[in-house]
Amino acid sequence: MNPRPDTVMLSFDEPLANDLHTRLERVLDHPVKRLHGVVGMRRAYRLAAELVDTDTFLLADGDFRIHTTFTLDPEPLAEDVAMRVWKATNPVTGRAYGYGGMKLLRRDALRDLGEAVDVLAALPGRVEFHEQVAGTTRFDQSPYHAWKAAFREVAMLTRGCEYGANTDTTREQIRAWTSPAGGRFTPWVQQGAADGTAFAQATPQGAPAWQRLNDPVWLRAQFDAVCAQERS
Repeated sequence: MNPRPDTVMLSFDEPLANDLHTRLERVLDHPVKRLHGVVGMRRAYRLAAELVDTDTFLLADGDFRIHTTFTLDPEPLAEDVAMRVWKATNPVTGRAYGYGGMKLLRRDALRDLGEAVDVLAALPGRVEFHEQVAGTTRFDQSPYHAWKAAFREVAMLTRGCEYGANTDTTREQIRAWTSPAGGRFTPWVQQGAADGTAFAQATPQGAPAWQRLNDPVWLRAQFDAVCAQERS
């Protein structure tokens, strides 16, 4: 029998991270390791892999709110699969897809990450998606977090960086971010989506500037600039 995989929550500055970590432990009914405040997404993922003692491990973001009905699929990853993703519901679009979802990762796969902006899209191996919706991605915790989530995701969607998404699906997702159905801080989601589109259109594919999407200092500065513009 395969051992139950370890679980890690990877958080940075999310206001609800402590509460969501406690909820994750309660629903999964086992301790969840925590890696907090690491600068550099590749570094954070590699450090997360060093925290675990199992060959595969569950990974949750610091804004992931697990459903109380979540049940872990015991099926091990196939040899050619690097990651399994459980969907998460987007609280402002109402849609459920891979963004912000729970992940089951091969620890060894994180040692050979490529240079893609979406770090986990650079895993050496196939990605499979589970039909179960595991929770909600609570990026709507503050104006900044709402803006940042929309900015990064729409920028990557605009450049087709979403895992294996076809053109029609990608356009639908962009429209959903641009015209939120409800939720908190929707004006900031819309602003972030517009800014993300503008960034993608102004930044050539493969340009070093794309790595700024993973730079928390740069992202915060962009948000502060938007706020300053709003006040002027």
